[in-house]
Amino acid sequence: MSTDKTGFEIPEQMRDFAEKSVDQARKAFDDFMGATHKAVTNVEDSANAVQAGASDVNKKALTFAEEQVDAAFKFAQALVKADNVEDMMKLQQDYLRSQMENLGEQAREFSNTASKTVQDAAKAAQKK
Repeated sequence: MSTDKTGFEIPEQMRDFAEKSVDQARKAFDDFMGATHKAVTNVEDSANAVQAGASDVNKKALTFAEEQVDAAFKFAQALVKADNVEDMMKLQQDYLRSQMENLGEQAREFSNTASKTVQDAAKAAQKK
């Protein structure tokens, strides 16, 4: 037992209890910090996956825009060369049909890319 100059003694059981309490508090803090680091890493991994997916979507959007503009120019060139109203109407009909088909395909591609991005973000979050 420890004795100081005032004669006050701290029982050994009290010292053991205090030491165990500090050890438990330290362990709880270490566990908390470990969980916090894991959560931050998961968020970063998910954010990276989402960012990569957003980049894919942006690239697809740019590609689709270029395709649409190219198709519009080709349509305009063909329209200028049309000999009569019937040819112009046929060109217009073909152009609209083609554009609707392209729009459907592009919407499917966007949907697939978005789904893949969500899946990749979920996988990144679950890895840890």
